Amino acid sequence: MGRHVLTIEDCSRKEILALFERATVLKRETRAGKPHLTLAGKTLAMIFEKPSTRTRLSFEVGMFQLGGHAIHLASSTSQLERGETYSDTARVMSRYVDGILIRTFHQQSVVDMAQATTIPIINGLTDRSHPCQVLTDLFTVVENFGVERLLRDGKIAYVGDGNNMANSWIEAALVLGFPLAIATPQGYEPDAELLQRITAGSHRHISIGHDPQAAVRDAIVVNTDTWVSMGQEGERTAQKKEYFAPFQVNRALMQLAHREAIVLHCLPAHREEEITSEVMDGPQSRIFDQAENRLHLQKALLEQLMAR
Repeated sequence: MGRHVLTIEDCSRKEILALFERATVLKRETRAGKPHLTLAGKTLAMIFEKPSTRTRLSFEVGMFQLGGHAIHLASSTSQLERGETYSDTARVMSRYVDGILIRTFHQQSVVDMAQATTIPIINGLTDRSHPCQVLTDLFTVVENFGVERLLRDGKIAYVGDGNNMANSWIEAALVLGFPLAIATPQGYEPDAELLQRITAGSHRHISIGHDPQAAVRDAIVVNTDTWVSMGQEGERTAQKKEYFAPFQVNRALMQLAHREAIVLHCLPAHREEEITSEVMDGPQSRIFDQAENRLHLQKALLEQLMAR
């Protein structure tokens, strides 16, 4: 694996499958009470310019369980708030710590940090990409269906806003080759550069459209996310909710999916908007398994990047 994980495409197919194998071991042995001190003496700095529950908890607990230490830095209490560049911040932090996790707005901020330092930089979320979440989601898929089914014919559907999650699902499909169907309202498609790559290349296993029913038909995974991403709360209007209503993951939509289909949502969820409580709390939901898996997958990722 390369030094940094800024998008899923920084990981090869072989490296992603190795993460799944290691996460499986870590999950099983952690539950059995077996300690793993593979990062003893290591320190991870965590910069948060956006709110976080699962990302902060999973990385901080993960570092502790691996024998290391995590330091939380809110942007409001660091010199980034006063205009210090991401590059200068990274250069200084690399003299103190062994890795940096950053959750921010602009993808370029993460790129700037990576270009300025040789310690690992992990993208904990940007408006463009959410690689750790989708790696976790894929691990959850593998837990339920196995690697072979995912890679052979495990159609995954994503329904809703073409946001950072949709972008990362596309990147994952480009690396691993599994069938992916994305359905968004018109005007809310994923990143234009990714769409151009799909159109220009021979990527027939990836489809982008505006029909949620077509996207979920025969899918073994139905995936969604909030209709309003962080930093865009002003867009939470009745008009937008009405426009997105046909993309709600509900019982009627799930009836079109494969009979074994599972439901994923990266959380936080706005119940009765993008997903109904009936589905979220129903037998097909793996949403809270998915949330737990952030811890185990990211521990495997931290080991690969920092246990050197």
